[in-house]
Amino acid sequence: MRKPTILCADDEPVNLCLLEIILDTAGYNVLKANNGVEVLALLETHDPDLVLLDVMMPVMNGYEACRRIKNGGVHNNIPVIMITGLDSKEARVEGIEAGADDFINKPVDRQEVLARIKMLLRMKGLNDRLVHAYANTNNLIAFGEQLITLHNPLHFELASTIDTVANQILRRNHDDEDKPELLIIGLDDKAQGWLWFLYDIQAGESCRRIIEFVMPQTIEDKKNSPMLSFFNRREEADPTWQQMNCQVENLVQRPVRNGASCRLPNICVLAFNYDRELMMFDAALLNSLAMQTLFLKSLADRIKDTDNAFAYTVHALARAAEVNDEDTGDHILRVGAYSGVIAQHLQMSEKFIDIIKLQASMHDVGKIHIPPDILNKAGQLTDEEFKLIKTHPESGYRILGDNVRMTMARTIALTHHERWDGSGYPHGLRGEQIPLEGRITNLADIYDALRNRRPYKPAFDHETACRIILDGDDRTRPEHFDPNLLKAFRACHQLFEEVYGQIADTNLYSSMGLI
Repeated sequence: MRKPTILCADDEPVNLCLLEIILDTAGYNVLKANNGVEVLALLETHDPDLVLLDVMMPVMNGYEACRRIKNGGVHNNIPVIMITGLDSKEARVEGIEAGADDFINKPVDRQEVLARIKMLLRMKGLNDRLVHAYANTNNLIAFGEQLITLHNPLHFELASTIDTVANQILRRNHDDEDKPELLIIGLDDKAQGWLWFLYDIQAGESCRRIIEFVMPQTIEDKKNSPMLSFFNRREEADPTWQQMNCQVENLVQRPVRNGASCRLPNICVLAFNYDRELMMFDAALLNSLAMQTLFLKSLADRIKDTDNAFAYTVHALARAAEVNDEDTGDHILRVGAYSGVIAQHLQMSEKFIDIIKLQASMHDVGKIHIPPDILNKAGQLTDEEFKLIKTHPESGYRILGDNVRMTMARTIALTHHERWDGSGYPHGLRGEQIPLEGRITNLADIYDALRNRRPYKPAFDHETACRIILDGDDRTRPEHFDPNLLKAFRACHQLFEEVYGQIADTNLYSSMGLI
């Protein structure tokens, strides 16, 4: 704990010397000035905790110096005691109007000086705590807003979030007495039990390491109840803090002092070595940050559960559309995976890649309205039958409706049979009139159709399928495809073969990140 600094101003050297002796022996740091101008200059270069002002001084008297200190600037909260030999009511009224917090009559009495200083420093400390609490609350609000703004529930990582919270709590410089030097965070991992991390500032950077830590039994017994606590003096700490202090000192190989803690059912935060006395607010601040972290984790878990349920529903709908297909629904998985491969090679956004991998699987959902005997007909289709087949893109578009989460699936269902040269259906779109996701799925769909047996054709190997797409045959021509997609396919076609081989793996859903 740093010693308070008292700024003493008097034009009489003997009086200054007496004040210095009184204050120095009581454990205070002392600054000295001979007039009000020197007082104001010292305030700009130092940060005293209290000012003792003689009233009658040359150049600038105590009244004027006090008025300037208390004018609402940065030094407004520094207590000022006026030392005066004037007993008149008018002199005291002028001092009060100047902003003085207290008065001491000359000749000064040691006990009175120290008592009044102690009282005003206590008041200043309480006021400083309120100011710091207000600032910390504002910082906490801003930090919480930033956490929520940047929060990506589909890519939430608890460890990195804990690191962010720890960096917010820890002290970065020696002047930041409102933050601790050491931080210990425990997480309740259902599989491994409690995991403990020690954060320390080294060379201005936060360092984290995994530690062995034993929760005191008094806390462990109440693990389902939130607990907040703090201590300010080591010798006055209760047995629970004494146990934790000993563990921490063994870990960091240096003494620990005042600390605060919060203990929730799934997380525990311990903070040590603040440079000021603590209060319950400090433990509550740790609790708020811990609660924010748990809230973000809970939100991420719930959204992931919802997203997994959405993915399952998507695949259930897609499989229902291919219930009469001999390929038993594997085709829809492969088309989604191929589409993701192309999108990744094109360096599309992670969001686009994730969506197309899932929603390309619904490209043929409109086939649910096509009679099975037409879908599985071995011979050539009649004009009427082919006309009916060509209705499935618009049927799929209508089935998928207008839900915002199905936007890409709806576009794919409608456009995955359009061709770059305008010879596709249902609307004969050409070039970039066809949405990118439709162009990608078209290529992926044709590759998989070539690889698998159909009533009207045998299954082709990878090399044959690539040759047909890149060079063409009597049904498929290179000009059917976006030239940039053909270029991408030429570069990454080997990944298509790998996906096709993986389809026998029963874990393909999870291995491809589809659900």
